[in-house]
Amino acid sequence: MARPRLCRRLRFRAKARYFKPRGIPLSRLEEIVLTREELEAIKLKDYDGLEQTEAAKKMNTSQSTFQRILASARKKIVESVVEGKALRISGQP
Repeated sequence: MARPRLCRRLRFRAKARYFKPRGIPLSRLEEIVLTREELEAIKLKDYDGLEQTEAAKKMNTSQSTFQRILASARKKIVESVVEGKALRISGQP
């Protein structure tokens, strides 16, 4: 039986839902979805400059889980920039 998933703390809401290359209509772009968990992890680690242990505690998750979330977020952001894809933040109003 799988271990039950912990409820993670997500405090940050982005001001935008999409980021895309300039001059290309959104309808013609492939889309990569960044979850709210991934956005929170990137913000805590890279924007706020917290250590991984402190950031994991703020998200109410283990360090290893935080690292997996962070790696996934970074990969999606880089893929979107390098390949010219739209980046959508899921769960935003």
